[in-house]
Amino acid sequence: MSDKPDISEVTSFDKNKLKKTETKEKNVLPTKEIEQEKAATTS
Repeated sequence: MSDKPDISEVTSFDKNKLKKTETKEKNVLPTKEIEQEKAATTS
C-alpha cells in the first residue's frame, strides 16, 4: 500500500463545470483611526 493519496479523481476533474462566484469581504480590518481611539481609551 502506498503512502500517497489517490488523485485519479482530481486529475480528471473538469473545472469548467464550476459556477462563477463573486467574493465579498465580510470582516474588514480596522483602520488606523479606530486603533488609535482604542489605544487612547484604554490608557
